[in-house]
Amino acid sequence: MKHQSIKVLTIISITILLHGCSALRIEKSTNIFYSDQAIEFNLPALKLNIFAPKEAVKNNVIVFAYGGSWVSGKKEVYSFLGKRLAKKGYVAVIIDYPLAPEYKIQKMSLAVAQAIKWTAQHIDEYGGDNNNIFVAGHSAGGHLVALNTVTNRYFDSLKIKNPIKGAILIDAAGIDMFEFLKSEKLAPGTSYLRAFTNDPAVWKSHSPLYFLDNEDPKMLILLGGKTYRGITVSTQRFIKKATNLSIKQNFHLQKNKRHIPMMTQFFWPWSKTYRWIDEFTK
Repeated sequence: MKHQSIKVLTIISITILLHGCSALRIEKSTNIFYSDQAIEFNLPALKLNIFAPKEAVKNNVIVFAYGGSWVSGKKEVYSFLGKRLAKKGYVAVIIDYPLAPEYKIQKMSLAVAQAIKWTAQHIDEYGGDNNNIFVAGHSAGGHLVALNTVTNRYFDSLKIKNPIKGAILIDAAGIDMFEFLKSEKLAPGTSYLRAFTNDPAVWKSHSPLYFLDNEDPKMLILLGGKTYRGITVSTQRFIKKATNLSIKQNFHLQKNKRHIPMMTQFFWPWSKTYRWIDEFTK
């Protein structure tokens, strides 16, 4: 009888939690073009999706770029993340960006900067606060948002001041692509070189590690304890340099997580990662 009562109470608690989680209504705006300068910069037509609380007014904004080794991915796969974030009070912007081998890392980085620029100029129309724009990314997407956080070159080309207030890096790849690709000794035109080219100067100019300075915004860094060694090593070096520069960081090592589960954990609405994001942004 006691066990049955506990079971009933558990079911009731879960039902209440589920109801509470779904109580906040959201609005979804899909396939919005953000690449207004595509012709000038030789980019394809690019789109984003927005998920916002129905009554959003000046809510914090999170712009998310997915992973996929710079060669794959699409925004629709991450609608779950947009919905979860909107349910928690954020205006979430899930973006597409051009992929290798057709496009190289320079165009990808520029496209992500364009998406952030569009967000800064238009997100108030969707209830977002353009003074509180955070960027987030997993794997390759973490690299692209990190690069635009610590460098202004692409925002300068778009004639806009860097609007990023903070970065959320989820098992970010490519933080030090220069050292990684030097050690890999890949054949020209293969693997990651399809995005980063065969030129070591490009590798270094697109490795966020080398552009950290004490004016960079705060960062939330999530690292899987069982992720790829290259990600572990470059993230540790990134954290050490950021610490030496007194850049504000929140770091969480998730000891039992591999690379893909670092992203799939966000399926669970009550994942502690959402609490960390709340603490970081608010």
